[in-house]
Amino acid sequence: KLYWDMVMTENCLFCRIIEGKVPSEKVYEDTAVFAFLDVFPASEGHTLVAPKKHFSRFTDMDAESVASLFEATRKITAAIEEAFSAEGSNIGINDGKVAGQEVPHVHVHVIPRRKGDGGRGIKSIVWTEPDTANLKEVAEKIRRAL
Repeated sequence: KLYWDMVMTENCLFCRIIEGKVPSEKVYEDTAVFAFLDVFPASEGHTLVAPKKHFSRFTDMDAESVASLFEATRKITAAIEEAFSAEGSNIGINDGKVAGQEVPHVHVHVIPRRKGDGGRGIKSIVWTEPDTANLKEVAEKIRRAL
């Protein structure tokens, strides 16, 4: 069962993990962020980094929360790569149900990578091959929305 429809923080799986009501293997905690091992890891050391404050979507976050989340993610990624002799990492957010977000609490996946592990890059998530002839129009559309 996906947890997407649980909107109240007391029903949020990750809020409950952060509060210690659901067990997890915590790897890091500070005043704003909680990080724990993914129970369905893509590779050894696959860690989820979540803000302690509940945000359903990345775009709901304020600048200070984003900064705290990504600074913690940077530290954790360096530690994971050292601990597992990883040569790199995939670092990403599934933002929204259509993007594969299963728990509606923002979290960053840190997936350590090794040469020959069979994995692929971020672009392997979706590949629609849009027309690149209109890149100026695409860029302008985004700029107008900012």
